Formats: sequence, C-alpha cells, structure tokens
Amino acid sequence: MKPNNVTRLLDQRKVPYTAYELPPQKLGAIEAAEHLGVDPALMYKTIVVLREGRGKPLLAVVPGTSQVDLKALAQAIGEKKVVLPTEREAERLTGLLAGGISPLALLNRGFQTILDASASGHVQIYISGGQRGLNILLPVSALIELTRASLAPIARPIP
Repeated sequence: MKPNNVTRLLDQRKVPYTAYELPPQKLGAIEAAEHLGVDPALMYKTIVVLREGRGKPLLAVVPGTSQVDLKALAQAIGEKKVVLPTEREAERLTGLLAGGISPLALLNRGFQTILDASASGHVQIYISGGQRGLNILLPVSALIELTRASLAPIARPIP
C-alpha cells in the first residue's frame, strides 16, 4: 500500500493504526466488513450532510449497520433540518469519491464531524482511509482527537 495523506498524517501524529487494502470499486461498509472478515458494527461510514441554511456541510460517522438519523443529527448540532446530498454532490463538496470519503482526509477543510455515540463503546473502529479501497483501523480516541468530533446518538438501524 502506498502512503496517502491520511496515512502520512497518522504516521506524523504517531497514531497507531492498521491500513487494509480492499478492491478499488465502491464497497458499502457491510461489504467492506465482510471482505475483511470483521464485525460490520465496527466498520464506520462517513456520510456528508447538508445544513438547511448556508452553513458548511458536515460529516456524520455511523456504523455500517446503521443509517444517519437526520432528526437526531439536526438536534445534536442545533439545526432545524439537515438533508443528504446526492452522491455526486457529496463528491463535489469533499473532492473525494464516494466510498473514500473520510473525516481524516478532510481535516483542514472546515467540516464539523459528528461521530455516533456507539463508537465510545469500542476501543478501535474502521473508517475510510480517504480513498476507495483503503480502510483504516484506529483508536476511537485518536479519531475524536484528530477530527475534534462530537459524540451524539445519530444512528438508527437500517430498516
């Protein structure tokens, strides 16, 4: 695996992590977990969410077995309403391909990160490494510290 901005950042900050290469096509979190043979509840996905006003989009990080509860997210950040952009819009806003959107790849881009509260029940979780085909296992505490993420109950089971 050749280094990218996310792995260089983690190396620079001396964050212990393990990088996993996956097929380069877009995989959902559950498919990625199956590919790696890990519990899909540990595979977190990053969802770009738009505020109703003109504020900066934010990143909701939820378990692969869940979806973002938009009402709970809006409440957690003090907004009346938040909406999901199209996949193409999310890619345009982040400059990253869907399947490779990562809060670690967007650190200095002003995105607020909200991590589902379930993450606090784990020592480590998997997240995208900032490109399709790269997943990173890292300590939850490091993810929160690096992204200045807020924890809130923003996930609900996929029906």
